[in-house]
Amino acid sequence: MRGAPETMRVLRPRSPAEAVRLYGRHPEALPLAGGTDVMVSWNAGLLNRRTVLDLSPLREWSRIRRTRAGLVVGALATHARIRDDARVRAAFPLLAEAASVIGAAAIQNRGTLGGNIANASPAGDSFPPLAVYEAVVHTISPDGERRSRFLNVFEGPKATALRPAELIAAVELPFLPKRPTRQIFRKIGTRAAQALSKTVAAGLLWLDGKGRVEELRFALGAMAPTVRRLRTAEAFLAGQRLTPATVDRAVELLGEDVAPIDDVRSTGAYRLAVSRALLGGFLRG
Repeated sequence: MRGAPETMRVLRPRSPAEAVRLYGRHPEALPLAGGTDVMVSWNAGLLNRRTVLDLSPLREWSRIRRTRAGLVVGALATHARIRDDARVRAAFPLLAEAASVIGAAAIQNRGTLGGNIANASPAGDSFPPLAVYEAVVHTISPDGERRSRFLNVFEGPKATALRPAELIAAVELPFLPKRPTRQIFRKIGTRAAQALSKTVAAGLLWLDGKGRVEELRFALGAMAPTVRRLRTAEAFLAGQRLTPATVDRAVELLGEDVAPIDDVRSTGAYRLAVSRALLGGFLRG
């Protein structure tokens, strides 16, 4: 934080407990994790007279640890650390793959998982994998600790359900009950690298011994105000065989859960067509 403008007040907690206390006293403060988005506003002079809570030194929140039930990824774990962690790659490969396509090396080495979630971009590349892995977000505030289902954290573009003076401490990834029959992560952007997503998808599929769907989890980003699971298609396919008719119907039902808009990156029609192609190709194998 060297070189901060004189009009900016920077709070530097030395421990998670101190961070919680300081945030409780200064709920107007802006938490700073990796700062990949915050620094843009900073350089534009938009943070003058703001109080900033610099979380970057809290090493305890940058760790990835294994429990009996899964992995707990600290909120300050960088995308590069997630990308390279052997435990993440083995148990949650879609998240590792997503971390490898977020920006360039500089962004991956600086940006954090917790900061990404708090930023709440509808196009967050890590969000569809976190949705299909049914992650749980651990938060902490002066009122105590709380756990929330990942999808319940978001209220809209750049808006979360975090309470006043509440910080993201970690993200819990429960181990899958068994290895999926198929899995997919795809990011569609204008360029092959360093592109904002036009649509981003993650999917897990389990088939039984007779080829019937035991469970489908499929999520899309950049297709709605927040990341969305395709609940309608998932429920429709449960217990069914993946015939041409059932796959076509599931692809049609995708539109029940997402309603993409036109924006500077793409059109809603393109997003819908590409997402339907991704889901259909995944189901057809």
